[in-house]
Amino acid sequence: MAEELFMKEAVRLAMESVVNGWGGPFGAVITRDDEIIARGQNRVLLTGDPTAHGEVEAIRKAIQVLNPKAPSIAVEHRNKSTLKLVRRDPNSQDPEPWRARMLKGCEIYTSGQPCPMCMSAIYWSRFDAVYFSRDLKATQEIGFSDEFQYEDFKKPIHERSIRMEHFCPELGKPAYKAWKKRPEKHPY
Repeated sequence: MAEELFMKEAVRLAMESVVNGWGGPFGAVITRDDEIIARGQNRVLLTGDPTAHGEVEAIRKAIQVLNPKAPSIAVEHRNKSTLKLVRRDPNSQDPEPWRARMLKGCEIYTSGQPCPMCMSAIYWSRFDAVYFSRDLKATQEIGFSDEFQYEDFKKPIHERSIRMEHFCPELGKPAYKAWKKRPEKHPY
């Protein structure tokens, strides 16, 4: 069964991360057409980057595999996008009829249920499915507070654990207006 092999690889990457002291027990693989196209593992302790979670690392690698002609940021690449558009799902609440494909058509296997940051990246990536081995309760039992973050997001902004303020809304308005008026905008 291919799915079990994909999960075994995600767990192997998680174990390697722990054994090498790179980060927590979190590994991920991304598949497309029943083939692994990218792997990632937690490297937070290795890099000092709090976003270096297994899922995010795998997403970054999958994008390089599926979009190898993506230009570097430079003036000569202005007004170009290498992202293909796909029609939105008919049941979607998305106001845009077309969106950039991202990782549509791919699935991700992770050793643990994704944290809120990783889950957001998974949504933005447009994966077809997410499979995880260990749930939030098991993750909390080894010292990671992902469930707390999910709960904090449900609270009104003024009640969250990190102070958030709607600050200087007029300053951000011109950039939003420019995006709205941009004739060749590429919805992603």
